[in-house]
Amino acid sequence: MLVTVAAGCLLGYWILLRWVPIPGFGVPGRDFPFMDKDLNWVSVVDRHLFPGRLLEKTRDALGLISAMPAVATCLLGMLTGLWLRTDRTMRAKAAGMLAGAVAGLALGSLWAIWFPINKRLWTSSYVLFAAGWTLLILFVCYYVIDIKKHQGAWTYPWRVFGANAIFAYAFSELLSIVLGVIRVGSDGGTISLKRLIYTRIFAPIPDPSFGTLLYSLSCVLVCFIPCLVLYRRRIFIKI
Repeated sequence: MLVTVAAGCLLGYWILLRWVPIPGFGVPGRDFPFMDKDLNWVSVVDRHLFPGRLLEKTRDALGLISAMPAVATCLLGMLTGLWLRTDRTMRAKAAGMLAGAVAGLALGSLWAIWFPINKRLWTSSYVLFAAGWTLLILFVCYYVIDIKKHQGAWTYPWRVFGANAIFAYAFSELLSIVLGVIRVGSDGGTISLKRLIYTRIFAPIPDPSFGTLLYSLSCVLVCFIPCLVLYRRRIFIKI
């Protein structure tokens, strides 16, 4: 059932964005460029329902219709969890995850020929491709840590995050919102505290990509602190 729903979401999203005409604009790929960043069902519906409230003015990465493939992403995670809870041997579970990773990477890459991998639109090919990489990393961790028993001190940070993964995610989102809402003075005007931190500390780094990476790692470190406190107090927040 879960597989059917996930497949339906991915195929339905592809059909909607690729072939269903948008009133007043025409058919994607014929009357306007396919996957135009501002002219697709996701952005058009969001502008109609949430005018003036979109993150990027004309579109939003967290679009209403793009929730369809996002649901598929969640279901693939559920399927992985159910697979790990079966009575199969650990090696059989690892083999299944590896097979799923290869399938996701292959199918995602193949589908990208007709439905390009695009994280902003959360395209169906992106869902499969990202799931493939995620499963591959999970397979490596499962094989090294659970099967081969290499459980040294290097696993401690991952245990801390894993014990309260939902809390870590929620805290990171809340942190981003708070830093974005707080306004501070800068050069005669005001900017968000998030922007101030980035421009003053990380933007001056010569390599922009490296600066962005350090900014992201800094955010991870900040989120690690409350998770560490919870872990040491044996408090585990679950849903």
